[in-house]
Amino acid sequence: MATEKQPTVIKKYANRRLYHTGTSTYVTLDDLAGMVKKGEDFVVFDAKTGEDITRSVLTQIIFEQEGKSGQNLLPIAFLRQLIRYYGDSMQALVPSYLEHSIQMLTQNQQKFRDHLSTTFGPNTFGSAAFSAMEEQVQKNMTVFRDALKMFTPFPIPGEDAAAQPGAPAAKSAETEAGELEQLKRQLSDVQKRLDKLSG
Repeated sequence: MATEKQPTVIKKYANRRLYHTGTSTYVTLDDLAGMVKKGEDFVVFDAKTGEDITRSVLTQIIFEQEGKSGQNLLPIAFLRQLIRYYGDSMQALVPSYLEHSIQMLTQNQQKFRDHLSTTFGPNTFGSAAFSAMEEQVQKNMTVFRDALKMFTPFPIPGEDAAAQPGAPAAKSAETEAGELEQLKRQLSDVQKRLDKLSG
């Protein structure tokens, strides 16, 4: 009977050295980045406390990769917006959205590459290609909003009104304030449900 392969255990010591328990050798962050690119799963533990520090090590790998010339993946505007979400009422929803978006991109990456190549030729990343990417992001947002509806019985403010013909172009400050309060209540309810599910 086949068993699922367990992730490799990496231990981080006080001297910041990383020890690969599978090969009994010391490795670098670049080595771990290579493992990720090959699809090898690993977890990192603090050798002294036993604490799982995988997230911080992966973040450190991203930081180092971003520091290399020509390898920037994270736009400054994205990084600023991500920082704004810390401590915000939307914080609980952001990880799910980002995870879903990257999964969609991963699942469709070859199809996306082929489409860009056949459509735009050698200028794969010209302005027309960015329009196609923007369209894909909009589709992802639609899927995410639909998924969000499953967690809340309330309508998402502004969505139904915008869909109706003849809807007013602008809303009063009172209406917007009321909708904002309703959205906060809905998010609070979603957070409670997520906490209950994770508990």
